Amino acid sequence: MARKQRWPLIVGRTALGMVSLLVLGLTGYVWTFYHDFSTGLSTSSVLSGDEPKSKDGATNILIMGLDSRLDQNGNALPQDVYDQLHAGDDSKGGYNTNVMMVLHVPNDGSKATLISVPRDDYAALVGAPDGIAKEKIKEGYGLAKDAKQQELVKQGVTDRSRLEHEGREAGRKQTVDDVRAFLGGIPIDHFVEVTLIGFYDLAKALGTVTVCLQGPTQDSFSGANFVKGEQQLNAAQALAFVRQRRDYVHPELNFTDLDRERRQQAFLASASHQLKSAGTLADPTTLSALVDAAKQDLVFDSGFDLMGFIQQSAGLVGGGVTYVTLPIKSFGKVGEDDVNFVDLNQIRTMVHDLIGDKSTPLPPVTLPAAKVDVVNSGTQSGLAAQLLTVLAAKGATKGSPITGPSLLSRSTVYYGPGGADAANAVADLLGIDDVETGSTVPAGAVRVVVGTDFSMPALTTPTSTTGTSTSAAPPTSSSSTSTSSSTAGPMDALQGGSVPCVK
Repeated sequence: MARKQRWPLIVGRTALGMVSLLVLGLTGYVWTFYHDFSTGLSTSSVLSGDEPKSKDGATNILIMGLDSRLDQNGNALPQDVYDQLHAGDDSKGGYNTNVMMVLHVPNDGSKATLISVPRDDYAALVGAPDGIAKEKIKEGYGLAKDAKQQELVKQGVTDRSRLEHEGREAGRKQTVDDVRAFLGGIPIDHFVEVTLIGFYDLAKALGTVTVCLQGPTQDSFSGANFVKGEQQLNAAQALAFVRQRRDYVHPELNFTDLDRERRQQAFLASASHQLKSAGTLADPTTLSALVDAAKQDLVFDSGFDLMGFIQQSAGLVGGGVTYVTLPIKSFGKVGEDDVNFVDLNQIRTMVHDLIGDKSTPLPPVTLPAAKVDVVNSGTQSGLAAQLLTVLAAKGATKGSPITGPSLLSRSTVYYGPGGADAANAVADLLGIDDVETGSTVPAGAVRVVVGTDFSMPALTTPTSTTGTSTSAAPPTSSSSTSTSSSTAGPMDALQGGSVPCVK
């Protein structure tokens, strides 16, 4: 049975970076420590200044949580730290951005908005790092890092520190570009990155945090072992709490990856409530520990004016944030991987409404001028010629309509060398999830093969600059892409100001 459709949820979601930003940056006590804090931060030059910027003094900050078990130089952590993390050793985790959130802070003092991007959303990767044009959005960082390091090795670079630094810079840029494109070209003014150990260190600096569970639960993968009701968690337990997404001891709980997001929401709500009610940040020892953790584990873009941000956003800790999780169209598989299929038109319209200029409509779809051929391997007569006319009207170069030799169940967009971004734009417009390299497709060109799963989207509806479908269905079962039979119940809004009780 297919999973139930998930609509926008106004929710509180934490993660590695969210705790860092909201706890460290948005309190008057940081002023005392500002000089020491700002001179010791790790910075990145990924944002060159040429990218689009938010208008009228607003700020969009991308918060990325990196699932790495290494330090900033790529070195393994002490074994006792791995024992506390209960997340495997340095061979685990890789460089996935398991947390991606955009914090939009208006300049007029109105409520800020935090938009969470589910890590398994199947998305176009800008520039096809490592030759991969479409993948879980979380994987762009690691693919770009690997591609950059391979490039450097071919140039004769052997210094491990340089390889790690430049590789991570490529990963950061990839994530910024992917999230920006995924959300319809929104400005990304700044970013903050923090690793798994960063969350642990910040939680350790906070001391214990009270959480509440609706019933007992255990998970050997994350180390979670909790009882029913309210309980205080130390740093290691807090990490297990926000990472848990399984429970084989209590299978009736039917945990999914979305439940981990829910845990993260609950942790942030509880930690914020504790900080506000207990005056924790009035303790210089606690604040010093938080600052030390930030200097050790966080990376900011070099243009981030933290003092200016504090002045602009002092109301955030007081509850002036609306938390939004982007919707998922359906859950399925690509190969052996579980992914989230999304409706980009729905997502981009929502993001535009949340943080864009409400008086300005979304621009019409514009495709790159790549040559596009269409192969009709479905049952709809004349579909290839019809699609070519539509694609040409949106900027593509009209190629040939072709009748496929046999029926295919799955629609796929293929591309030649240098054609990945054009292929992704065409696939987004047509609502086709499968994008692959084609050995017989000329350089810079795109070939669309439509199968029996294809449903004509509402192509006349304005969306973003790369376009998307509004009604195309996800692929049906095949050797490469299939619909998941798992289900997930709806999540109600999680309210702050207290210690929420969750599954």
